[in-house]
Amino acid sequence: MSGLRARGVIGAGAALAVVAALLTAPGPAAYADAPGSSASTRAPSADVRLTPRADIWQALRTGRGYAVLLRHALAPGTGDPPGFRLGDCSTQRNLSAEGRRQAIAIGARWRRERVPVQRVLTSRWCRARDTARLLAIGKVTAYPALDSSFTVSSTVAARRTAKVRALIARHRGQRGVLVLVGHQVNITDVTGVVPASGQAVVVKARADGSLRVVGTLPEP
Repeated sequence: MSGLRARGVIGAGAALAVVAALLTAPGPAAYADAPGSSASTRAPSADVRLTPRADIWQALRTGRGYAVLLRHALAPGTGDPPGFRLGDCSTQRNLSAEGRRQAIAIGARWRRERVPVQRVLTSRWCRARDTARLLAIGKVTAYPALDSSFTVSSTVAARRTAKVRALIARHRGQRGVLVLVGHQVNITDVTGVVPASGQAVVVKARADGSLRVVGTLPEP
């Protein structure tokens, strides 16, 4: 595919291994700024000590400016079938029955934790839209910058990443959590973290617009 990148998807086991290494690493920030990078374009950094998960829920309940990037729930396979159509779910890779139960369980946990949600934005892919709706934590709005970047050009992927980072930066200081439902490759582009299906990465913008990875919320 000339001009396109086949964006790698890492399996759940490898994803959890990456996250475990991130959460336990005692050394410098896991995602240090690249030389010459600017606050608006560089990859976010993870603090040496990420917030414990119990404290993350408390922060989401009471804090300001938090955004949660949630990978869609379980959908067996990789990518989408050849010739899939965005407006026709029957042509796409979709949530399994287990994935639908997973999305419902995630939403139930959010309601138990009494997390205030400002907005729920989602990729237009059916597996992401269905995940967002099954959460039942707020009105769902499609946001094309969250669409899967699995086979798009690097230029298009970078444009989407920049738009999502800017959205999170504008959320700084605001009440309520910004929930973004999307795909592994996009979330990794934005945060540097590889989430498993149904796993969330919690971030917060700094004053200079760069992003800080606060921690992760595991899939149920």
